[in-house]
Amino acid sequence: MSERSDIFAGDDPFAIARAWLAEAEATEPNDPNAIALSTVDADGLPNARMVLLKEIEDDAFVFYTNYQSAKAAELEQAGKAAFVMHWKSLRRQIRVRGTVTREDGPLADAYFASRSLKSRLGAWASHQSQPLASRAALMAEVARVTARLGPNPPRPPHWGGYRLRPVEIEFWADGAFRLHDRFRWSRQSGEGGWTVTRLNP
Repeated sequence: MSERSDIFAGDDPFAIARAWLAEAEATEPNDPNAIALSTVDADGLPNARMVLLKEIEDDAFVFYTNYQSAKAAELEQAGKAAFVMHWKSLRRQIRVRGTVTREDGPLADAYFASRSLKSRLGAWASHQSQPLASRAALMAEVARVTARLGPNPPRPPHWGGYRLRPVEIEFWADGAFRLHDRFRWSRQSGEGGWTVTRLNP
């Protein structure tokens, strides 16, 4: 523990993650909050895709999606997920593994209302992960939704968030000659205190 200083210092991994993200927001040219989210399907086959992390809470990470998507089906089936955030400009990454639960209450309503109108209408129009005949068909559906819902559409029942409560968080920073610094924070079943372990590069 005494070895942890500078960018790794602190007793709260969520505070460290927020600090790293804040630094990335000043250096990354696009989407510093992008995460590569990994899930598994019913056969155990892994799947990965980029999504945007929207909040680092005191004990969880929150992102939003369409509940009818392939990712949502896999999240619901397994109840677990992992992600990595990588910042090329900082030469750092954060890896997270844990359990997931839905966030489809007032926080999801508030976040949906904060999105641009076109994004809100798109959430109604898109049948995410389902086959699509053409781009024109999608735009026609957006037009139908716009005519039906107007300028202030509510959050769709098929759209909301997921909260990932980690059992592991790993902070990684690039080192000379590939002798990277790695610290893994772990806890049992997402409860209790953290154990911090320095890992070999």
